[in-house]
Amino acid sequence: MALEYDPGDLAGRYGPAVYRLAFARTGSRADAEDVMQETFLRLVRRRPVLESEEHAKAWLIHVALGCVADLYRTPWRRHDLPLSEDLSAPEPAECGVLEAVLALPEKYRVPVHLYYYEELTTAQIARVMGKKEATVRTWLRRGRLLLSQMLKGGAGDVEAGI
Repeated sequence: MALEYDPGDLAGRYGPAVYRLAFARTGSRADAEDVMQETFLRLVRRRPVLESEEHAKAWLIHVALGCVADLYRTPWRRHDLPLSEDLSAPEPAECGVLEAVLALPEKYRVPVHLYYYEELTTAQIARVMGKKEATVRTWLRRGRLLLSQMLKGGAGDVEAGI
């Protein structure tokens, strides 16, 4: 049986989750807002048949991941120039958990975010990302290891050790 829903209600319930995911993927508030807006525009335009609240959340997360991918495929993204060498780097801030999660390589960042912040199961993450469940569990394990090393201060080139 199909879930009757109001896009505004879904935006109110799942908008923060979509925004957090988009921010975790892009690292930019402006891009995260664009992704969130595009995700809910697609909901309004397509009016998909959603079977449950869980299906609605999974659909929105899947669409948000697609919107992020679309964002990175846009032609203007290909013409980004690197920052000038003479710019000074900001002072390093104290590394908190969120900053450490955002610093993870993307293949670990997304599953860690979905598992811990959005409370999806590994099976749900696998479906949303289109990956095998075993792959998601491996990425979670490696992401946890990286986070542990980053938060303990040994964040050198930990990727090479995995």
